Amino acid sequence: MAKQQKNTRDQSAKEPETSKSKGTPKGNLTSRRQPIAKVSSGPSAATTVSAGLAQQNQTTLSQQPQQTIKQNPLEQYPKPPFVEQTQAWPGLASKMTPQPDHGEKSYQGTGRLLNRKALITGGDSGIGRAVAIAFAREGADVAINYLPAEESDAQEVMALIREAGRQAVAIPGDIRDEEFCLQLVASAVRELGGLDILVNNAARQHQVPSIMDLTTELFDWTMKTNLYAMFWITKAAIPHLQPGSSIINSASEQAYDPSANLVDYAQTKAAIVNFSKSLSKQIVPKGIRVNAVAPGPIWTPLQPSGGQDPIKLTQFGADTPLKRPGQPAELAASYVTLASQESSYATGQVYGVTGGNGLP
Repeated sequence: MAKQQKNTRDQSAKEPETSKSKGTPKGNLTSRRQPIAKVSSGPSAATTVSAGLAQQNQTTLSQQPQQTIKQNPLEQYPKPPFVEQTQAWPGLASKMTPQPDHGEKSYQGTGRLLNRKALITGGDSGIGRAVAIAFAREGADVAINYLPAEESDAQEVMALIREAGRQAVAIPGDIRDEEFCLQLVASAVRELGGLDILVNNAARQHQVPSIMDLTTELFDWTMKTNLYAMFWITKAAIPHLQPGSSIINSASEQAYDPSANLVDYAQTKAAIVNFSKSLSKQIVPKGIRVNAVAPGPIWTPLQPSGGQDPIKLTQFGADTPLKRPGQPAELAASYVTLASQESSYATGQVYGVTGGNGLP
């Protein structure tokens, strides 16, 4: 964890003498009435000013975060068709073609979450990975949860958080177990030294074309991962959250426009929207904000590991106005914004990042 530096003042340094008549310090400072330099006029002066502004603009552009550089969103990332591909659940980002962009090489922070402490479920890949990278580069210490089978992806995230100069905490485990969820929060609080931001992001998605083939076991798996875990983790986290803290839940456009083959998944996402809105009203007196992000089709391991029909996956995202799936990196800014103090008046909101589908 980065150590906080104390602001100290050299008590032996003398205060600058001030002019009794003007009330301004003596020395190098000038009063408003003193001429700083002779100001020239005419065409040559205008040329000099223009050249100076151009140089200043060039300097500003060189310092601009890469993720904010203007690009055509239609051409910014890969578009269908994609190669047919499948993975065993839960899937790894490193085995996807093309590999997702989580902001590893593009996201640059500006200190918006300096010294915050965040817990992110599903932080090894996909949206959770992009959020973990962004949070760390914005100055937060980050703990991520993931399944043991996702260890290789998780270790890459750990390295990226540490490269940003922040503390990284890995807490693998299955959030379908209530006892583990309680341990998860306790471990994050202990290792990070507190908790300011909770991101409930982990999810189970498995497409089943007919409800007749949706078994109780599969249904229960989805409910426990997407709803029960969010309830258990949030309930355990709230006593540790101080005023100014933020809870962000990952919902989906499926909450508003459910697909026929995602009956169980879609209803959990609708419940997450309502959970977020209801909880925001309940705990706003504590100074804690609760919001949700509703992504559209995003290129994550969730898709080739059972979340989509393998054949239809080759055209994944083609039916959006942007004609492509979103990349995890394209959602990171929404989570950063909702977590930061800049969004102090936003609670009970659902931010849609859907590629133009207009939902929510």
